[in-house]
Amino acid sequence: MRTDTGQVFKLEDYRPNDYLIPQTNLTFRLSPDATHVTALLTVERRDGVSVSAPLVLDGDGLTLKRIEIDGKKVKPADMLASPDQLTILKPPAARRFQLLIETELAPAGNEALMGLYRSSHVYCTQCEAEGFRRITYFLDRPDILSVYTVRIEAMRDEAPLLLSNGNPVDKGDLGDGWHYASWHDPFPKPSYLFALVAGNLGQLADSFVTLSGRTVELGIYVEPGKEKLAGYAMDALKRSMKWDEEAFGREYDLDVFNIVAVSDFNMGAMENKGLNIFNDKYVLADQETATDADFANIEAIIAHEYFHNWTGNRITCRDWFQLCLKEGLTVFRDHEFSADQRSRAVKRIAEVRTLRAHQFPEDQGPLAHPVRPRRYREINNFYTATVYEKGSEVVRMIRTILGVDVFRAGMDLYFERHDGDAATIEDFIKVFEDASGRDLSQFALWYHQAGTPNLTISSTHNPAAREFTLEIEQSVPPTPSESRKRLMHIPLAFGLIGAGGKPVDYSGVEGASVEDGVIHVRKRRHMVRFSGVTERPAVSLNRGFSAPVTLSVEQKADDQFFLARHDSDAFSRWQAFNTLLTDALISAFREILGGKQPAFAPRLIELAGGIAGDETLEPAYRALALALPGEADIARDIGRNIDPDAIYAAREALALAIGTANRDAFSGLYERLADREAFSPDAASAGRRALRNTLLDYLSLQPGGAALAAGHFQSATNMTDRAAALAVLAHRHDGSPEAIKALAAFETAYGSDPLVMDKWFQIQASVPGPQTVDTVKALTSHPAFSMGNPNRVRSLIGTFSSANQTSFHRADGEGYWFFAQTVLEVEKRNPQVAARLATALRSWRSLEPLRQAKAREALLSIAGAENLSADLRDIVERTLA
Repeated sequence: MRTDTGQVFKLEDYRPNDYLIPQTNLTFRLSPDATHVTALLTVERRDGVSVSAPLVLDGDGLTLKRIEIDGKKVKPADMLASPDQLTILKPPAARRFQLLIETELAPAGNEALMGLYRSSHVYCTQCEAEGFRRITYFLDRPDILSVYTVRIEAMRDEAPLLLSNGNPVDKGDLGDGWHYASWHDPFPKPSYLFALVAGNLGQLADSFVTLSGRTVELGIYVEPGKEKLAGYAMDALKRSMKWDEEAFGREYDLDVFNIVAVSDFNMGAMENKGLNIFNDKYVLADQETATDADFANIEAIIAHEYFHNWTGNRITCRDWFQLCLKEGLTVFRDHEFSADQRSRAVKRIAEVRTLRAHQFPEDQGPLAHPVRPRRYREINNFYTATVYEKGSEVVRMIRTILGVDVFRAGMDLYFERHDGDAATIEDFIKVFEDASGRDLSQFALWYHQAGTPNLTISSTHNPAAREFTLEIEQSVPPTPSESRKRLMHIPLAFGLIGAGGKPVDYSGVEGASVEDGVIHVRKRRHMVRFSGVTERPAVSLNRGFSAPVTLSVEQKADDQFFLARHDSDAFSRWQAFNTLLTDALISAFREILGGKQPAFAPRLIELAGGIAGDETLEPAYRALALALPGEADIARDIGRNIDPDAIYAAREALALAIGTANRDAFSGLYERLADREAFSPDAASAGRRALRNTLLDYLSLQPGGAALAAGHFQSATNMTDRAAALAVLAHRHDGSPEAIKALAAFETAYGSDPLVMDKWFQIQASVPGPQTVDTVKALTSHPAFSMGNPNRVRSLIGTFSSANQTSFHRADGEGYWFFAQTVLEVEKRNPQVAARLATALRSWRSLEPLRQAKAREALLSIAGAENLSADLRDIVERTLA
């Protein structure tokens, strides 16, 4: 495990390496405790580089066994070798030479799950971001592109399946129970995309015929006996391949495409060229074990990793500062795919909720950084919501500004111009400038400047002059290392809505550039005057969430209620109702802190009932609308002196009020939505289940609620309904006979299925109230739990710290102390997982003073531990700064 060296990497310091490695030949002789890797590298000195320039290769904990140059052993005096670096002090004078390096690895002992490791007796690799240097010494950086040829040797009984990147070349028997397979990837790639899998796995096979008529062999490899559980993933893969051809003109380029599902994985999945390696939770699914959310995630993540073939693999990033160039862009592409496969409105609302829940707090706290960071100490800590989710929003804004057709022309130019390149954000912006003829230099600040912009907006109507005016002022709050901000180009989609929900016409506009329903906010202050407006309109702002900004709008409650009923933009209609709910919850929070019983406006309660029963709205949309803003969302909007117990009490009070007033209507709708058809994971069926389960949550607070939820649990024919009912029982009726019985029944039924048991852990870890700290402590000793498996850790410890505000933030600080001890325990095995867990305390300064002090003490206890990894120390020090 690398410990902190204090080195900070800066974008401004980038320069090309003196050497290239155009060809890489690897031979693996696999053994759990002593794998031998022989790397034969073709090394090439760049033009103009001095022959005396040393060759410095990256390593990480390596054991060097042999090193030769052009077939001759390298003398000890001609090199410097350590586990973390290999320097050839006197490279050959020839421009090209052959470097042979043999290293020895112990995959079975690699609990960090980076480089080559073992997962349930299967050899597999994870090389992004810097895992390849744990396999052999190399120029382990994205701008070193190499053509790989790989030979894998293993005992046939232990590993009958031998996979790597590219196309299969050869395979055969070696005698004494050993066999081999060779693979060749004709497309140059960086080392982070290297992959190897070897083991005993079952296969689900299929094929796909590309747009040009080529047949691609498809394989999904899973634990033997689980092949049927990969059927939905295979269907999603084929739909992704077809969609990318139609939407972006991108055809797959190899003869085979393989996916392997493993149970031990730090991430969701990895886009290795031609050999995607997946966390098995994003591959395995059927109605008995997977929820509708699981099916949707599988579809989206299969698509995301496949789409990387062009946005990440064929065109990669020049350096890790450009990470958003592949991740943000590919998230945008998978969002568009899911929107086309499902409901565009529902998908957009879900995207924005995710952004606000994860990226907005990041922008508002000590871990804030630009979409393209300018410096980092540990790159693993920059796989963040800012890079992924905000990065996607920036791409979406480019499309909004340029229009669909010009955006597509820009993307076509990007693929044509940079295929085979390691590109930069500047390269990406330039293709859209060239395709559109526009100057996007001000817009590019979205990549370079941290923080969430805020727009303060007020409006006036002058009936005599038939003029409607919007006053818009932009500001960007200071963030760490950035106290002064520059003005952004913000595309603000809007609508003027009149009586009956009809658009209000205007004859002219001045004060800002307005195109196709979008106000282009470029200055600090705009006075946007619309002429020819005879009636005072309600203003629908940031339609479709056209920009990732916050709004401070001087708007009457009557207008919000009007928009919640009549806005033709589905997102803005949801937003209006969500704003009303948020405002009501913040008022209730303050009333509770003041010792008062919260009261809610009858028309808000009535509106909730009206939305639930509105048959013109799809059920999934209604389910999202009725889902109250989360406790963390409310805390973010309050901003300071947060008391999580008071927020929880406010949410419960509003849920009770809505459920009580609409009990009969909710009960009737709940019965009508009962599944009477065979299970299907399609969007419409999932939407009906989502609405019914949302109604169950409201009804569970009414008399007889525990019995209703218990009946729902017992009659469930699929995991979506079963898990929803179990969550209602555990969260609303914790300790009741019904909850205890259901939790035991679930454990008995699924105790041998780790992925389903993750749901059991999640449900219990998120039970509100101070007692859950003790529950989670006890569950760490459960036979199905393992501190060494990232999925188990995330399901229990991750859920407790990120999704249980009342227990994690327990007033006596016990939640923080347990969390700190657990993070340090996890870090001994897996620094990446520990560092990501530690981000749960990024908003500690927003808490009320007593909790704030206890959270700080817990962070200091982590920071004071000996031999902290670079990953964890980086997060904790930035959080405390």
